[in-house]
Amino acid sequence: MIKQLKTSAMMLLVLSVVTGLAYPLLITVVAQVIFPHTANGSLIVRDGKTAGSELIGQPFDDPKYFWSRPSATGPYPYNAASSTGSNLAVSNPAQLDAVAQRVKKLRDADPTNTDPIPIDLVTASGSGLDPHISVAAAQIQIPRVARVRGISEESVRELVDQHTQGRQFGVLGEPRVNVLALNLAVDEIAEREENARP
Repeated sequence: MIKQLKTSAMMLLVLSVVTGLAYPLLITVVAQVIFPHTANGSLIVRDGKTAGSELIGQPFDDPKYFWSRPSATGPYPYNAASSTGSNLAVSNPAQLDAVAQRVKKLRDADPTNTDPIPIDLVTASGSGLDPHISVAAAQIQIPRVARVRGISEESVRELVDQHTQGRQFGVLGEPRVNVLALNLAVDEIAEREENARP
């Protein structure tokens, strides 16, 4: 009996060290050496300050910025501790009202733009944390951002093109635009153009 207890205790100790210390430490070291940016949360740093993560969306509703895909997380949008979709059917009156309000908000921010609004600008993703919008969702916002910022549409369109990511591995998903990275680039070009003015 005592021999079996000693063997069990020794196995518990060895497995605790291997699976609780050695393996996690090895994986952490490998991740930090091979892909440190991803292992540390894919953070976007500007001027020494963390602006956010490439992996988690942020709310933007100022007309001078590209707007993100809506978030259904609670108690506030893009709550990483509460990743969820709305679970409302397309025929649900609450979903229809939410979409109508989002369409109105987009139209009010850019009344001259009568192009059809891409679906991802008015519906939440399954996670509620999506940091990307479709290329069409970015392109429809170009005139508004350019006008409010006082910069050319061509400059803003170039930024959208530069920040468009292709399909993952060339085949998965659709081309997409990271909203936070794009908005930071818009801030930079707007600041440069403002400083260049006499």
